[in-house]
Amino acid sequence: MSVFKASCDNVELKWDSPVIGPVHPKFVPIFAPNGCGWLEGFCEWIVRCGLESNGAPEFDENGVLKYPLHGRLANLPARYVEITYDSESGEISLTGEILETSVFGHKFLFKVTYVVQVGSSRLRVEDSVTNLLSSGDEFELLYHINTGYPLVSPGARFVAPFIKMCPRDKNAVYELPQWDLFIEPESERAESCFFFDLAADETGKTSVALLGSDRESGVSLSFSKNDFPFFILWKTQRPNGDIYVSGMEPAINFPNTRSFEKRNGRVMSIAANETKNFWFEFDVLTNKQRVDECVAQIVRLQGDQSAQIVGLPIDEWCE
Repeated sequence: MSVFKASCDNVELKWDSPVIGPVHPKFVPIFAPNGCGWLEGFCEWIVRCGLESNGAPEFDENGVLKYPLHGRLANLPARYVEITYDSESGEISLTGEILETSVFGHKFLFKVTYVVQVGSSRLRVEDSVTNLLSSGDEFELLYHINTGYPLVSPGARFVAPFIKMCPRDKNAVYELPQWDLFIEPESERAESCFFFDLAADETGKTSVALLGSDRESGVSLSFSKNDFPFFILWKTQRPNGDIYVSGMEPAINFPNTRSFEKRNGRVMSIAANETKNFWFEFDVLTNKQRVDECVAQIVRLQGDQSAQIVGLPIDEWCE
């Protein structure tokens, strides 16, 4: 139930992954011994990471893989898919249901709904996690929203209202002076991640955006901090077709190992038969006026709050 790519008018939402896809999940070796088999199928615009875990691979004391990179959710097939169209409103909904289950393990039902309206520049995503067990459980969830050429290319910019931000590691520390800008590609350039506590309005709603180099196109992403208290910006700026991409990542936790997130209280509890709901919405910005309006909205969300940039990784955020 990932989204491979999307477009609206002159704006394309996709990236040119080294993986030529989509790749059928049966060819993605999630549990490869190095824990990174997930990368062999990574090419979509919207990808979900979870549910048992969603961060870096984790191994036991004997070096055996416990939790693979980004979890199983993105490569599990939908057991049910339905599309509906309301001829009066022009609304189209696509719904899918996914089970992430195992004997003596988890029993999660994950439901996805994409909603678009004819003539609109918006895409709304409504997801839910239900624990089908008779006892409580825990899960992690992160959305990898990946955009590259032509929208994200040298000169593009990321904008966000935030309370606090830090680089994840030494590579991100090096990139910190231009954390919000996209620059000329460099072969084998290291990836960089920046972790955020975003600012939001009184209801918890917040927005971030990617703006094209001409500042006449872009895409905004809005969601509730009540659903996603944490946010990650991922940047890799190698020649296009190698990896030139920005990942906007709303999440309930940071993408560290599961045990680190558990120790820091960022693994979500869910009661027996409980359902947790999540939503986010895209608005494709197709001209300069809409870009300016989006930036003004983000400035209003920042308000009088200072945007603190911490120069080194924060211990409780970064493993």
